[in-house]
Amino acid sequence: MNNQKLNIRNLGLDELITALEKQGEKKFRAKQIYEWIWKKGIRRFDEMSNISKPVVSFLEADYFLDCIRISDQQKSKDGTIKCAFTTFDGHITEGVLIPTTTRVTACISSQVGCSLACKFCATGRLKMMRNLNPGEIYDQVLLLNRLAQEHYQLPLTNIVFMGMGEPLLNYKNTLQGIDRITSETGLNIASKRITVSTAGIAKMIKKLGDDQVKFNLALSLHAANDKKRSEIMEINDSNDLETLAEALRYFHEKTDARITFEYIIFRDFNDTFQDARELAEFCKNVPVKINIIEYNPIDEGGFKQANTDKVDAFAKYLESLNLVVNVRRSRGKDIDAACGQLANKNAAVELKERVLK
Repeated sequence: MNNQKLNIRNLGLDELITALEKQGEKKFRAKQIYEWIWKKGIRRFDEMSNISKPVVSFLEADYFLDCIRISDQQKSKDGTIKCAFTTFDGHITEGVLIPTTTRVTACISSQVGCSLACKFCATGRLKMMRNLNPGEIYDQVLLLNRLAQEHYQLPLTNIVFMGMGEPLLNYKNTLQGIDRITSETGLNIASKRITVSTAGIAKMIKKLGDDQVKFNLALSLHAANDKKRSEIMEINDSNDLETLAEALRYFHEKTDARITFEYIIFRDFNDTFQDARELAEFCKNVPVKINIIEYNPIDEGGFKQANTDKVDAFAKYLESLNLVVNVRRSRGKDIDAACGQLANKNAAVELKERVLK
């Protein structure tokens, strides 16, 4: 790739119109190209069947498409498909396709690696390589949607930003990627089908409120006790529960949206009735629903999966307080595609190779 070329997917429609008009082309031509890029998801300029060869040659000379590609994929016995995506500059990130009888969910990444180092998460053991740009975020949805239709004859019904990275530490690119996914000139997937999960960056949660986003927000909580939460999530030292509660209230006031609390339940750590009581108390801050998530062990993680009877008792206690609770059983554990397991293999190999260089 010529370093002098520009990434065409960094251009907005107005910028693309200006570039084409300088070549003597009409405005509609730029709109056609923009649709090929974002609605149809071309991988090469010569795939645009209604664009003349001279215009294609101009684009090939001055621009490049930074598309990611699926470099590896594994299919679980439960139908879950994990993909390793390779970026145009050789980094690896991961995404997961999770089917049920009625829906197909894409779990996508916002970064290559992660800087937060949560103790229960495999991704947190990797170095933070770089942010994914809007096109790379879009590409994951495009490619996983194609896989969904190929394997399950269904389009994606839901998208969750619960893969590698912290979306709110890649705020601008995440929102621009979502715009490409939801726009009528893009994939036209409804915002209400998208959930962005955060470990809890309070000031950026407030910014989401100021921007009045239409997608859903999920908080990776995992403990409603500052001492315990800081023990497993370093981010809590700078974004404690009181600070988060204030940010969540602000977000709710601005958007009127209900928030999802994600609660991975660990044996003999956060699975007691006292933990449940603390969680219930924290739920008084904003309207919520609670996803209790089965823990998926990682190498040398130091945590164990909670006993099923304790998980059920935990959930029933919360339900007795009229809280909305779902217990999420893991999918794709046999291929390290379950919650917290991403980067066990492909990205770990990348990190090892970079360290050895």
